[in-house]
Amino acid sequence: MDTSLLSVTGRIFDIQRFSTHDGSGIRTLVFLKGCPLRCRWCCNPESQSYEFQQMTLGGNTKTVGRDVTVEDVLKEVLRDRMYYRRSGGGITLSGGESLTQPDFAVALLTACQENGVHTAIETTGFASPETIERYLPVLDCVLMDIKHMDSEKHQQFTTRPNDRILQNARLIAEKAKRLIIRVPVIPTFNDTEEEIGAIAAFAASLPNVREIHLLPYHRMGQDKYTGLGREYTMAHITPPSAEHMELLRKKAESYGLKALIGG
Repeated sequence: MDTSLLSVTGRIFDIQRFSTHDGSGIRTLVFLKGCPLRCRWCCNPESQSYEFQQMTLGGNTKTVGRDVTVEDVLKEVLRDRMYYRRSGGGITLSGGESLTQPDFAVALLTACQENGVHTAIETTGFASPETIERYLPVLDCVLMDIKHMDSEKHQQFTTRPNDRILQNARLIAEKAKRLIIRVPVIPTFNDTEEEIGAIAAFAASLPNVREIHLLPYHRMGQDKYTGLGREYTMAHITPPSAEHMELLRKKAESYGLKALIGG
């Protein structure tokens, strides 16, 4: 392994071990700071800014964000290599948006692959094609959000249009080892059969895409907004029922995809 990779630095705000979400098997999730989108429902608002922040939860104030080297994170990741091997797990970069720190992320993914660790990222796909091309050779799986097919509504709820995202979805589908499309299902935004059907139709049109995951809205990050001194504008939104999610799952599956709730 190129030992110079180990000294590359990045900014993260959390590492979670023994996760069974965001990829196959038992995984270590590394959460990077910084995101170009501002989704109204974001459950990690502390991830959006690249800057260090103060957040108060339960009466305790902490600094959100720390600078680390690839070597720092790799040591943490390799602690659970036995569990990855037994379960088919590995590392998943999340955020924030892992595409916003390409030097650090690509170096970390490279080091993980060279140590036999399965690699994945969770991404909005909002980046330049050149940036995405840097990641693809060192990724075993890409978990990519497609939030809405209507660009105006997408921008209304996320602050960004979706044209670049949809273009990059095609690029990733053509070149990635594996691409899974994920849809955060948000009432008032994209929770109708027509909207989910449009996303599923797009996903089914992508080469080599066979799977779509529907992620039901929840309010678990609401207290973080208060802790950051921000307003949570989705407080009035009720999470979708299990029956409604099953209806949407069947709609997505009607396009020939394997459709799962959660993932």
